[in-house]
Amino acid sequence: MTDEATTIHIRPARTEDVPALCTFLNEIIRLGGTTAHETPFSHESFASHFLCGLGFVSCFVAEDTEGRPCAFQALERWDGLPVGWADIGTFARPHAKVRGAGTALFAATKAHARTAGFKVINATIRADNMGGLAYYDKMGFVDYKVESGVPLRDGRPVDRISKRYLLSR
Repeated sequence: MTDEATTIHIRPARTEDVPALCTFLNEIIRLGGTTAHETPFSHESFASHFLCGLGFVSCFVAEDTEGRPCAFQALERWDGLPVGWADIGTFARPHAKVRGAGTALFAATKAHARTAGFKVINATIRADNMGGLAYYDKMGFVDYKVESGVPLRDGRPVDRISKRYLLSR
């Protein structure tokens, strides 16, 4: 892990970010254990899911000191969420992480969600994703539901822990 002590630059994701973001998300999927996504994305499916799909709310990118995307955070809506809720996903490149990127991303995402009128942000994390669970705890999310034994593609059951962040704070 790289410890870059610098100001983190956060901006909305752009189409030209898709190759870099898709590459590191697909590496995360290949490594396994930290995302509910199990099928790699093409550039087209990535853009459709994270930048312009039906449930799209926002997608912010953190840049490293050389201006390259090093992490991203997306908000989306889907039919299973209560009114006023958005779902969050946070992804950092597996190598050369930038310290503070997740905190900076959440500040931008949270501000956008409030402006867009959302009341709650939902995060659902695999129980075996210790880093993800710790990250959302650190951001102030609290547990509210556990889905037991959700099968992965290989049939292995893994619990999913849902956490929420109340935007009215």
